[in-house]
Amino acid sequence: MCLRRLQIDRYDRYVINSASFWFFTAVYKIAMNKDNRPADIYVRFLQLANALRGLPSLPSLDPLEDRILAFVARSGQARERLSVRDMMAQSELGSPAMLHARLKSMREKGWIVLSDTDDTRRKQVELSQAAWLHFDKLSKCLVQATRDASK
Repeated sequence: MCLRRLQIDRYDRYVINSASFWFFTAVYKIAMNKDNRPADIYVRFLQLANALRGLPSLPSLDPLEDRILAFVARSGQARERLSVRDMMAQSELGSPAMLHARLKSMREKGWIVLSDTDDTRRKQVELSQAAWLHFDKLSKCLVQATRDASK
């Protein structure tokens, strides 16, 4: 688990909430500009994210693996413990056997890591450092798209 995530306190949450407020306020102001449409920001983000995919990084994921990655990321962001058993209980992600195969594939690709818990029979599912860096890059693309639309 990333040491930085373990050190978040109330002040950091306030900063994150303030940054979110600033971001959505900026998006609203840009969207209300008569020359720009709100969709322009999203389309620019898609262009930047697509360019990011062309850079050498982790192997690509199929659409279901993308959904699994998003599920793991949301759990990690909410600081919820997520075990392999918890993942397999999510029927919207598919059958337990298929989910196990996808988790194995994502682990081999370097997107997730399985860490030990107090009970050696249970494994914790977490994003890898490389996956967190990927989300950081996507976040920068979103901020850049917002800045580009304000020019």
